[in-house]
This record gives sequence, C-alpha cells and structure tokens, in this order.
Amino acid sequence: MVEATAPGCGDVTVYHTEAWLMREPAAQVEAARAAHRRLLPVALRPQPAVAGARLLRVPVPTVPEYTFADLAREHARWLREALRGEPVPAPVVHAHVGLRGGWTALENARPDARVFVTEHASFIDKVLDQPDSRALYAQVLDRCTGFFAVTDVLRDKLAAAFPDAAGKIETIPNPVSFEAPRARPVAELRRWLYVGALVERKGVELLLEAFAACRAEDPALTLTMAGAGVLGARLAARAAELGVADAVSFPGAVAPDEAARLMRDHDLLVHPARWETFGVTVIEAVAAGTPVLVTRCGGPERTLAGIEDAAGEMIDVEDDPGSIAAGYRRLRDRFPDGLDLPKARAVLDERFGYGAVAGAHHRHWFGEDPDGGGGR
Repeated sequence: MVEATAPGCGDVTVYHTEAWLMREPAAQVEAARAAHRRLLPVALRPQPAVAGARLLRVPVPTVPEYTFADLAREHARWLREALRGEPVPAPVVHAHVGLRGGWTALENARPDARVFVTEHASFIDKVLDQPDSRALYAQVLDRCTGFFAVTDVLRDKLAAAFPDAAGKIETIPNPVSFEAPRARPVAELRRWLYVGALVERKGVELLLEAFAACRAEDPALTLTMAGAGVLGARLAARAAELGVADAVSFPGAVAPDEAARLMRDHDLLVHPARWETFGVTVIEAVAAGTPVLVTRCGGPERTLAGIEDAAGEMIDVEDDPGSIAAGYRRLRDRFPDGLDLPKARAVLDERFGYGAVAGAHHRHWFGEDPDGGGGR
C-alpha cells in the first residue's frame, strides 16, 4: 500500500503497532510493561521504508485473553506512549484493519485530521461475534472520515452488520505491483505453489491430499508450501505418510519479494481457501504471469470476474481433495491454449495496479488536490 500510494504525497510515516504476546504470570506481565514504558522513548528509531516513507515500529504488550476490542485499546495506548501523548501530526491518517488500526488512528489523530480506514481482515466474523468488539467497531465507523473494504463481498458483509453506516462503506481494493512478470511463459503445470498461512481455513490439508493424488498420475509434480502456521508439522508428517515428502517443500514464511520470486519460478499457484475477503496472492500470481487454481471463496470470484478462464481455473469450496484434483486436471487439459494470461494481467492491472488504487485513495484523501497536501 505504501509503495503504491506514497509517490505524489508529502511526507509519509508508517506507524506499525505490533503485538508482543506474553503468557507469563500477571506480575511478570506488569513488570514487563513497566520496563517497556521506560525504554520505549529511547528505543524507538524511525527506519527508511519504501517510496521514501519512514517506518516506526511500536511493540504492544498483549495477553491471550484479550478481545479484539481490548487489543485495539492497547494498540492505541502504546502508540500514545510512543508519541509521548502528542497526536499524530499529519492532516491525513490512513489505518488498516477496523479495530487494531482504525481505533488506534482515531484515538491518536489530531482533532482536525481526516482519518480513513481500510478493512481487509478475513477474520471479520470473529471480530463481530464479540459484543464489545462489535460496539467499538460501530464507533470506528461513526467517527472516521471514510471507510473502505477491499472487495464488494466484504463491503456487503459490513453493511449488513452496520446498516446505519452502509452508505459510508466503499470498496477500494488492495494494490498489486505488475512491474516484474516472469521472464518466460509457463511451459507446463508441474511445479505447484501455495503461499499463505498453514491453517485449516486456507484448505492446505486438502491441497496436500489433492497433490498426492495428482502426483500418482505424474511423478514429475512438485509442491512448495510457503508459509507458517499450526498445521506445519502435521502437513510434513502427512506428506511422509503419503509418500510425497521428497516432492513437497516447506520453506516457511517468506518476505513479499521472495513470494514474488517463487511465483515467477513456479508453474501454478493453488489457493484452496475456505474464505477470503480478497485473496491478494491470487492477483500477485497472475501479475507474475503464473496461472492460478483457486476456490470461489468470497474474494477471488469478484477479483477475477470476467477473466476466470483466462487466468486459470476456479473451483467450488468443498471438503473433498478430489475437487482440487479435478480442477487441476481440467486446467492441465486446456493449457496453454485455453488460457490468456496476458489478457488477465492487463485486466487486473487496470483493476488493482498501483496507479488505479493510488488514484482512488488520493481522490478521497485530498479531493482534487493532485499534489497531496502534507504528510500523514
């Protein structure tokens, strides 16, 4: 987001409040907080970030029993500590995620600042299931200048939950870079890639089972599962049970630049999530020139609307690895003539490229002022 929107603006500072989870006894937690409070003013050091922005990381001590509302209040409190009680000096503040970012921004912005919030959390249902968090979310919607969801499906969900604020919620997607496609087109769909959390909601266990079934038909297939999560060890053990351990790699969580390289170096991104608000990795794969096999899980059917067959293959969300395997076989059988990745890239660049998304944000932030109007 910063790389896309910072050019053309004034000074840009990113305040990254980061939860530090503590599981120690209460007395130790309080001692750690006291020490953190003493050290914070001297420990904070702005760092250079992309597009000329500055990055300030603010650790936020948290405990497991916090609700999402509790977490939001703690993030707001510790940013205030970092700012020594002074407001964020910018005239425009843009926050990410409704509570943890939005509430924090509203509580620390100067009185005349314009505060905007983008929601892209795929766990929004969990947030709204907590009464205190739902109530705080309503306050964020009421107090902010503008509120954006990254897809229509998420916008509709929030509008249904907060009908009084429905008219305030607009759709602006996540920005994706289309500047670095692969050097050569994909020749065959044998090197599978998954990028994301290794958790049940992402469908990774079904993916592994489907891969094993397809590899039984084509021993040249490989699978890279890039990400971290609670299912990591279980997936590795299951790969051994299935006899495909030598064909499956687990590089762990990867940085964005490395994820982009993996997409250029593989033949197919497989993304069998159960639910996504957006599914940015799907767009990033097409931007890299890599076809996708993806579930209709909320966001992707909206982001790929009209170019589903050009970009790859879409499948329904099913609790059956056979659905993923069947989707792969269909895609393989019509590859490459049944796809049009250059067309898919061009369409998605118009929808989600840096220029399109930055322009939408700038119009909201600054109106018709093309030169920005100060930092934030």
